[in-house]
Amino acid sequence: MTTIAIIGAGPGLGAAAARRFGREGFDVALISRNHGRTNGLAAELAHEGITARGFAADVRDPKALAAALDAASAALGPIEVLQYSPVPHRDYFMRPVLEITPADLTGPIEFSVYGPVAAVQQVLPGMRALGRGTVLLVNGGTAVVPHPDRAGTSIAFAAESAYGRLLHDTLADDGVYVGQLVIPGEIIPGHPRKDPAVLADVLWGLHQDRHGFRHFADDLES
Repeated sequence: MTTIAIIGAGPGLGAAAARRFGREGFDVALISRNHGRTNGLAAELAHEGITARGFAADVRDPKALAAALDAASAALGPIEVLQYSPVPHRDYFMRPVLEITPADLTGPIEFSVYGPVAAVQQVLPGMRALGRGTVLLVNGGTAVVPHPDRAGTSIAFAAESAYGRLLHDTLADDGVYVGQLVIPGEIIPGHPRKDPAVLADVLWGLHQDRHGFRHFADDLES
């Protein structure tokens, strides 16, 4: 069986996606900075009959991220699905546009551009060897509608979106699907469209349907 690697795995969307893909027979690699949290989630999933392992890496460290993905592939098997869905730090990445400095953009760019590029470069050879693969990028609404008070994510998410779209167009003939799920606002348990389990179903659907690049979990906020 092949593996889904969830980068930014936490108790919300990451856990829900792990369960959704795990129920379909995927092994699950859970990657985040907090190794204790990923190991705890892996143990929960094991009790539910899902094979999962936790791995530690900061998405702002490309070498560490590549090493974690390499370890995941070695431990669990080829990575067929890559989900990139870490949550940006509000205090650092969401400053007003007239206050933001070049230094303030370093973190967002590392987070939303260097991280995805490093991850895709690490897993793409394996996907090509399999003859199939899926890359799922999860972003907030500023990926589409920039907000003057959230300049960091507005700029970095736009760059991540451009990278994803280029991948979508370039890899289609290689059997590798690249899609983006835009989630406006907060992920809200119990919400009809933005509950973690509902969003996990959407991600599974993108992996199955393999149609189009950008998809919206809910209406964009004005």
